[in-house]
Amino acid sequence: MAFGVKDNGFSYFLLLYYNQVLGLPAARVGSAILIALVVDAFSDPIVGYMSDNLHSRLGRRHPFMYASAVPVALAYFFLWRPPVLAHRALFVYLVVLAILVRTTITLFEIPNSSLVAELTDDYDERTTMLSYRFFFAWWGGLSMAVTAYFVFLKSTPQYPIGQLNLLGWRNYGMTATIAIFVAIIISAAGTHPQIPHLKEPPPKLPFDPSRIAREIKETLTNHSFLVLFISAIFAAMAAGLSTSLNIYFGTYFWELTPRQLGILALGPFFSSAVALFAAPRISLTIGKKRGTLLIFGLATVGAPLPIALRLVNLMPANNSPALLPVLFVLTAIEVALIVIASILISSMVADVVEDSQLQTGRRSEGLFFAARGFIQKAVNGVGVLCATALLSAIGFPEGAKPGQVNPHVIFNLGLIYVPALFLLYLISVAVIGAYQISRESHRENLRRLEVGRREQMRGEE
Repeated sequence: MAFGVKDNGFSYFLLLYYNQVLGLPAARVGSAILIALVVDAFSDPIVGYMSDNLHSRLGRRHPFMYASAVPVALAYFFLWRPPVLAHRALFVYLVVLAILVRTTITLFEIPNSSLVAELTDDYDERTTMLSYRFFFAWWGGLSMAVTAYFVFLKSTPQYPIGQLNLLGWRNYGMTATIAIFVAIIISAAGTHPQIPHLKEPPPKLPFDPSRIAREIKETLTNHSFLVLFISAIFAAMAAGLSTSLNIYFGTYFWELTPRQLGILALGPFFSSAVALFAAPRISLTIGKKRGTLLIFGLATVGAPLPIALRLVNLMPANNSPALLPVLFVLTAIEVALIVIASILISSMVADVVEDSQLQTGRRSEGLFFAARGFIQKAVNGVGVLCATALLSAIGFPEGAKPGQVNPHVIFNLGLIYVPALFLLYLISVAVIGAYQISRESHRENLRRLEVGRREQMRGEE
């Protein structure tokens, strides 16, 4: 939930808040978000490697999780309460605070997500655990989004367009900060009793940068992980483009009110609930790779579908009472497909751990999840930058009001967005076809690791 709340704010709200509410040009906001993403991305492998090798009485993961709570809460709070600054100073402020938020949440997210591969090595149970993880991440982020639309961003005489309510955004930031802090503490404390049962770190070795670099290279060149890594590059670009423009499409393309946006945000609650039960069933029946190719392929078509239909005049008009129900259904289906695919792919990453262990002799849960997070963040920033470049290229005005933007600008926004999003997702799906780990090969990896463990025990005796 902590990461879901943070990610929802960064993905859907931050660009609009700093651009349309605070008046920072879209290109500068996009550049600031990209800089923060890239800096944070490089911290991911460092945290992942450190949490794989830490020796402490609290185990490998929990010291990082506990240490993250206060810094990330403070940074997120001040991100949404900048002082009155000129554009250049506001840009610097945004860069610094975004880096602090992303880096400190990494201290929690990477070790926390790595626990999945430690708590179970079962092929299907991992999918079930990750289904719950994604479920609560989505519900956490969505709860804050719905609260923002229905409570903080309501239309008032002073702010008839609720999305431009400065005080509402500050109250959102304070509430989200409390949610993040509480979620981190509950998660860390709730998994604390599992510490004695988690995997032991490797033996301590003298600090040697060349050895560390060699180990990281050996780990991350695993074939199946490289497939997921490359696929994540294109998926992250698509996600960055989509999430950054989501509220722009809602506000200006569909001309929805804050209340209607809040209703639309309710759909993914059902989507994540469907994914919670569907992903483990798909993993059990047809396997993770086939399931991902099927579900992700459908999501590739579904993601740009509503806007594509509008471009060819097959969607209800903006003032039609049928528009919101149609958008609600299409969005709920699309999100369900994306969440199911994300769960299956994350479970595939967990299965790479044992495959790599056979090759390298090391368990590197933290490094694998960190490396995937690295590429998602770094390239997601490219998607965000593309979104801001698109807004600048089509001449999208700052401080714009729904219904008053040139229709050609709105049309061009959708015309460029639809093929770009479809192509990026299509490439991401196609690459996954080269993934090699199946249920049978995973079972064989576990068998070989157990044989090796027994032989090592006999040798020590």
